[in-house]
Amino acid sequence: MASSSVFFTLLIFISMFLFYSASGTLVFPLTHSFSRTQFNSTHHLLKSTTVRSASRLHHHRHPHRQVSLPLTPGSDYTLSFSLGSQTISLYMDTGSDVVWLPCHPFDCILCEGKYNPTSIPNPGPINLTSAVPVSCKSRACSAVHSSLPSSDLCTIAKCPLEDIEISDCKSYSCPPFYYAYGDGSFIAKLYSDELSIPMSSPSLILKNFTFGCAHSALGEPIGVAGFGRGTLSLPAQLANNSPEIGNYFSYCLVSHTFDTNQVHRPSPLILGRYSIDEKMKQMKNYYSDYAYTPMLENPKHPYFYSVGLEGVSIGKTKIPAPASLRRVDRRGNGGMVVDSGTTFTMLPLKFYETVVTEFDRRVGPVLKRAIPVEEKTGLHPCYYMDSGSKNVPQLLLHFGGNSSVVMPRRNYFYEFVDDEKVKRKVGCVMLMNGGDEGESGPAGILGNYFQQGFEVVYDLEKKRVGFAKRKCASLWDNLNQH
Repeated sequence: MASSSVFFTLLIFISMFLFYSASGTLVFPLTHSFSRTQFNSTHHLLKSTTVRSASRLHHHRHPHRQVSLPLTPGSDYTLSFSLGSQTISLYMDTGSDVVWLPCHPFDCILCEGKYNPTSIPNPGPINLTSAVPVSCKSRACSAVHSSLPSSDLCTIAKCPLEDIEISDCKSYSCPPFYYAYGDGSFIAKLYSDELSIPMSSPSLILKNFTFGCAHSALGEPIGVAGFGRGTLSLPAQLANNSPEIGNYFSYCLVSHTFDTNQVHRPSPLILGRYSIDEKMKQMKNYYSDYAYTPMLENPKHPYFYSVGLEGVSIGKTKIPAPASLRRVDRRGNGGMVVDSGTTFTMLPLKFYETVVTEFDRRVGPVLKRAIPVEEKTGLHPCYYMDSGSKNVPQLLLHFGGNSSVVMPRRNYFYEFVDDEKVKRKVGCVMLMNGGDEGESGPAGILGNYFQQGFEVVYDLEKKRVGFAKRKCASLWDNLNQH
């Protein structure tokens, strides 16, 4: 590779420039990749999304590698990078810990129809002209290979034994690595380059920014910007140079209810802390304090943002969560993963059944069950909304640290017109059965649909996740003005 530096530049996906505040905050947009043109009906849309959410939970529990990847279409939010003169869209994912890009030449098997070009206009692949391969001796190489010793990695890279013994294998590249996930996989090589983020003067420069370059993939045509807790994630690499930016980030997902026509603003992704002035605080229904819950350490999956779910309230009835959701054990099993790359929220089977049974006990006597809709969407219970939605009870999530979050009804109860022969309004509970409690890995997932309309904060210094109800479109506008 050539020795001259290639500059990565974080760019705004909409207006193609980055907002920066004097307090050292980076703000740029997340664009939802969903498009109804990929589906022939609402039933098809929901069924596809439920299957993919279940696939992702399965991979979280049985990973081939330390990284779990988002599933498309319909569940993901993209941000945009520029590599020199090349712009590329990547999925933003808190459930993975590596940044990777599709690179020329790129062979993607079974990728047709995996994304909508109108919602992801810069899918790549890109040409690498000056990025430098990462050495087999580097910590980054060991990290991407699940902490395999550098001596083993350099052996794979065909470094001679005498050089391995004297630790002189820097000229040998890190071996390619393989990722497998819900319905796809890819092989990539690790490269480093200089990351430049234009803020004010001077720009933020990251030396030796490390990323994966994939030349072959199965069912995964779009790259990923990993925001997990691993050392190769984007926030972790930013934190090495600018802790105030990398150790604290948040996003606020604009509610879409699977209809992009309702979304007129991007969802702000905020790196670093921002100041809320008095005018913003006084906006009705705009500002609320954060409800914080501690991050749970996971010895097997350290890259997850795991939290403890203590219970769920349906109306005034509080249902205690099982121990598997409240804590992570020594083998890395349990807890609830806060995941931007999964659509639906998933609970262990028995707890899920208890929650939806209580929901149905309150709603069932008033609204008729829509069994055909349940069969076609994979969601249940669903109801015909002939009597309106006034009987839908409130839902609260109770997290560890004595924090509770009141969920907006649209986050847990999706209403739509059943597009069969006779059009009829229906509503479905947006929870999924996450399988038996005894399975290894996370016990549940807090999906991005439940996260809509909240600013979700990841405070890595204090090791906590926070939730605050927000008007996300207004937050974007206000941060833009500031």
